[in-house]
Amino acid sequence: MRAAVLGRPVSHSLSPLLHRAAYTALGLTDWTYDALDLGPEDLAELLAGLGPEWRGFSVTMPNKQMAVEVADRVEPLPALLGAANTLVRTDAGWRAHNTDVAGIGMALQLAGVDSTPHAAVLGAGGTAAAAAVALASLGARRVDVVVRNPRRAGDVVRVLEALDVAATVVPLDGARVSAPVVVSTVPVDGQPAVSALDWQDGQTVLDVVYSPWPTLLAEKVSSVGGTVVSGLEVLFWQATEQVELMTGMQAPIAAMRAALDAALPGR
Repeated sequence: MRAAVLGRPVSHSLSPLLHRAAYTALGLTDWTYDALDLGPEDLAELLAGLGPEWRGFSVTMPNKQMAVEVADRVEPLPALLGAANTLVRTDAGWRAHNTDVAGIGMALQLAGVDSTPHAAVLGAGGTAAAAAVALASLGARRVDVVVRNPRRAGDVVRVLEALDVAATVVPLDGARVSAPVVVSTVPVDGQPAVSALDWQDGQTVLDVVYSPWPTLLAEKVSSVGGTVVSGLEVLFWQATEQVELMTGMQAPIAAMRAALDAALPGR
């Protein structure tokens, strides 16, 4: 059986480490997991040419939207988001899932966020939309969407409105992020701008970026007394759900955590 992560670039991905550790712990000696460097224009041709030994894919940027378009069946969550990070082979073809929401939700809960009526999302891409759903599942009834260009916030606002959550679009320049729980989906090159915002003591901030760590945002939030959650936790927990979807077996959480800790000591 074969599985892989699809992305461009993909050489930095830690998904092979996590999935291979799971296969070893589960005794799946005939399973392999690779990293395939390809873009959205390649997905349809790839899926059409695969043999029955292929069981699933982790899908990373820039392929998440196309994964929804090429799937034979789309689960409700990726249909809402317009983005899938997982493709699983079934008897009826390729099924699209999204485990980013579960990963973000678990990372926040383990950081002590049981509920939050007010939250904020920084950014407007597919991960921001997933963060919006995760925050809604934690009870958020109001979410501030902080973006450099307010015109790009449409997809995140659409998702929040579908969940009956009030959305306020806030321009990044000069923004004051007052929400007690914040998820930043801003990439590395946007870190100077978000770290310069007026962060406050007591805020919990999940930064989906995990390399290099600590990010500028993580350093700033920590310096004012806030709690920082690394995107590495999101990666970990979304991967455990992917393992279960692809193999049909319970994810060996301890073995996967040990592999991650060994690869990134001190993190």
